[in-house]
Amino acid sequence: MIEKRLTKTQGKCSHGGGADLTSTAVPRGGINKDERRSDNVALHNAAVNAARAASLQLLEEIRSAAGNHAFLRMMGIARSSVVCFVIDTTGSMSDDIDAARSEVYKIIDSKRGTQDEPSEYILVPFNDPDFGPMIRTTDPDKMKKEISKLTATGGGDTPEMCLSGLQLALTGAPASSYIYVFTDAPAKDIVLKDTIVALIRTTKSTVSFFMTGSSRRRRRSLRAASFEDYKELALASGGQSIQVPKTQLPQATPIILDTSTSALVTILQRARNPGKQETFPFILDESLQNITIYITGTSITFTLTNPAGVSQSHTEANGKLGTIQRVGNLMRIRLNADKQTGTWQINVISNQPYTVKVTGQSVITFIYNFVKPFEGPHPGYAVLSGRPPAGQPASLMISVMGWHGPSSLNVAKVGLVTMSGPATVSNSTMTDMGNGDILVTIDVVPEGEFVIAMNGTDKVSNSEFQRQSTTQMSVSKVNIQAVVDSSVEPGKVFKLPFSVMTEGTDGQYNIGARNDKNFPMNYPNSLTLTTGQYSNNTLTITPPVNTSSGTDVTLTLEAKSHTGVDSNYIVLRLSVVTKITDFVRPLCDVVSVLADDCPKTVSQCKPFMWELSANITDENGTGIESVSLLQGSGTLSYTRLPAPFTQAHYNASCCSQIVEFVAVDKAGNVGKCYYSIAPSGGSPALTLSLPIWLCLLVSAFILKP
Repeated sequence: MIEKRLTKTQGKCSHGGGADLTSTAVPRGGINKDERRSDNVALHNAAVNAARAASLQLLEEIRSAAGNHAFLRMMGIARSSVVCFVIDTTGSMSDDIDAARSEVYKIIDSKRGTQDEPSEYILVPFNDPDFGPMIRTTDPDKMKKEISKLTATGGGDTPEMCLSGLQLALTGAPASSYIYVFTDAPAKDIVLKDTIVALIRTTKSTVSFFMTGSSRRRRRSLRAASFEDYKELALASGGQSIQVPKTQLPQATPIILDTSTSALVTILQRARNPGKQETFPFILDESLQNITIYITGTSITFTLTNPAGVSQSHTEANGKLGTIQRVGNLMRIRLNADKQTGTWQINVISNQPYTVKVTGQSVITFIYNFVKPFEGPHPGYAVLSGRPPAGQPASLMISVMGWHGPSSLNVAKVGLVTMSGPATVSNSTMTDMGNGDILVTIDVVPEGEFVIAMNGTDKVSNSEFQRQSTTQMSVSKVNIQAVVDSSVEPGKVFKLPFSVMTEGTDGQYNIGARNDKNFPMNYPNSLTLTTGQYSNNTLTITPPVNTSSGTDVTLTLEAKSHTGVDSNYIVLRLSVVTKITDFVRPLCDVVSVLADDCPKTVSQCKPFMWELSANITDENGTGIESVSLLQGSGTLSYTRLPAPFTQAHYNASCCSQIVEFVAVDKAGNVGKCYYSIAPSGGSPALTLSLPIWLCLLVSAFILKP
């Protein structure tokens, strides 16, 4: 180690700072971005500037290779939510498919070009024994075409592969997506239920089921599965479970139009099983629009009361407070636009199980993660994977957002609220971390399923607000740890070390693992745990040799006590990447530029055109994957010539004087071609760039359908 310190590469130095034990040894000194001190201000600024420039270059390379849409999606920036349909295509589903198709058409036609237009559409059909493939597109017309192809065929026995289709949707759709499942049969693959719950909790996606049960189809013998499983999954995600006759399904699907919108927030959601009479208060603030109340259940009566004491009962379809629509087990109440701000109440009477949910559109919202602190040279908080530990304080990192930024909001209270039973709200301590981030520490976590509730005041309108998360969570005494620290090669065995511990009863714990690509895996089926001690083990997974580079694999690993009382999970993402041997950038050679007709005065440019031809080559590399226009308003086309050449041709108005296009090879190496005909632009410039380790990041974007 000493020799290594003394022979550092020229230009390299220590990290610096109190935690760096090498900074006092020759060569001395340090450069880092951690903190600015009087003795390192020059080096600190140099480190910050270098890191910023490198980060910008990396992000620009990713954007160039993947395209604007995929880049924005990777960064979590999109116009609106993603809408995903999981549809049973067995023989009895013809009417259901027609209803789903009609609703997709309504969403596309009514929201096209608006801020509420979904950023992506996803379709997953399932049958028996098949499911998939997952079809995803940002083109609404393509989604219309794909869903028009669905036909109801096959089946014959009642259970279908519903959860396999849902698993495909949860692993393929972005986090916080809205997923709508259409089926008329219970799940044949009910063994996936725990995996689905883990994926719901990890992705925070909302799943709603439209169930049109038919008892005429022959039932096959299998482990008990029923529509109750769908109801439990919907509740776990904050979604709805709607059961209607097939003839009434078109009347229930408007809920999709309600929820496939931008800035949707949940104000209140509660479940009661068994049912009982209860009054649920909720606060409406000035920012809320399109407020809708959903009640699911049977034999329900209710009375809605606003802050002024004006009431409307369930029998008034068009009352003073809103309109009520009833279909199947769903009642949908849309409040009038002139709603009053303040505390509302809804009194529900039923001895049958029911749920109550209040939603609206608002810019006031929050996102959250359960976190755990870590120490070291760069202390901070890491996102907790799986369920929070039982018997310990829980930590939440919450980011609040408002129309005028987080500073316009005063968050008064954040707590954990039980969904079923008495609404127990845990006490918490809040620490302002700046920039709208709040660290919340909860000393006592409630038993059972809970959600996060937040109350505060909007300083702009001086009105109180109330928000709630949708995904249910609970604690566990089981802990699983695993880290994916490299990519996976096709045809090669990948070893994943994992550790399991329990703070509960020692003994035998069952281990289960599933991946959404059904790649072969080996792992111990059970472990014998001693309380407070980790058991270290290894899981292996082997992608087939023909697996496409860039394939994303979602692996769910679960440990459950032999009694089934306690369990925990961890969800991991693995990238299958072919070993990179091509580190050669695409080269660009401008062959000809015809711009003699362009006038020197830009004001006279409109009638005139110019064009450019360039040869692009990847030499002995993997070949050119794509060529795309990055800058310029003209038309870019390209023709593949005998390997390794590709010819690009650009044609534009003389008013558009700059062209920049990107060539990406099949390994993800990026080259940019830039040319300007502007008189003051100087000599033509060709800029080329080579992201050495970027190819691993980009491959997932350029190779996925």
